[in-house]
Amino acid sequence: MSFSQEVKEELSRHIPGARHCQLAELAALVSFLCKLTTKGKETALILETESPLIARKYFTLLNKTLSIYKDKKVITDQQALELLTALKMWRENERGETVCRLDVVDGILLQQTCCKRAFIRGAFLAAGSISDPRKAYHMEIVCRTSPQARQLRDVMNTFEAEAKIVERKGHYVVYVKEGSRIVDMLGVMEANVALMNLENVRILKEMRNSVNRKVNCETANIGKTVSAAVRQVEDIQLIEKKIGLSKLPQSLQEIARVRLEHPDMPLKDLGELLTPPVGKSGVNHRLRRISEIAEKLKV
Repeated sequence: MSFSQEVKEELSRHIPGARHCQLAELAALVSFLCKLTTKGKETALILETESPLIARKYFTLLNKTLSIYKDKKVITDQQALELLTALKMWRENERGETVCRLDVVDGILLQQTCCKRAFIRGAFLAAGSISDPRKAYHMEIVCRTSPQARQLRDVMNTFEAEAKIVERKGHYVVYVKEGSRIVDMLGVMEANVALMNLENVRILKEMRNSVNRKVNCETANIGKTVSAAVRQVEDIQLIEKKIGLSKLPQSLQEIARVRLEHPDMPLKDLGELLTPPVGKSGVNHRLRRISEIAEKLKV
């Protein structure tokens, strides 16, 4: 089972306690998955999903909110009108005309924070997905229309999701990319088990990345140290060839001979071999002076 399916299975079992939250989640399912048809005088609301998890959640919410007992994906006539009226999707406009719009949910249903959570949960159940967090961080919900996408984005962003919209193949996709924001959205939808699983993956990935950064840094430092040591040996050998080390001050002669004897040794350890011992900065200073002398001899 994919991570996305695990999240949906967990969300499908979560039934809000308050009726207003149940209506908000049901409104999302209807908005994202249902189609309204009319044939003669018959009106039918059809749930378009192949997922038994989503269908079961839809039927449960119908039962709890409106006492509509259904196990089929088609609701007709009076029950369809009752549902659409309860969800503020079927109403009269200013001219007394009956208007039905499924793609945008009435803001009255989304006034409370808990109802916003329920709406996002329903939208994700209906049309959402999350990438395997071991590979990438990406959460998205595919919307039917641009107004639907804008509404969903705005509701998600009340929880600081930083959700954005992209148009893809005639659909409008609301997405979240950052791992911490996706964790927050799982918390908003109350998918607490999935949240903990994703957090565990994030922690492991961050630990691995931290270790890799340290290893890379140490490798780079070792490379720099080796390169510096090679240059120092070359400078000393040049001086020895051109003028002889005996021409150097005593302090530089001593560090030059120690470096030639120990070409791989760190500066701190080199300093401990001198008489008297010298600190790392002192060793570095003497080797810089040798480098300056070698540069003049190259001219």
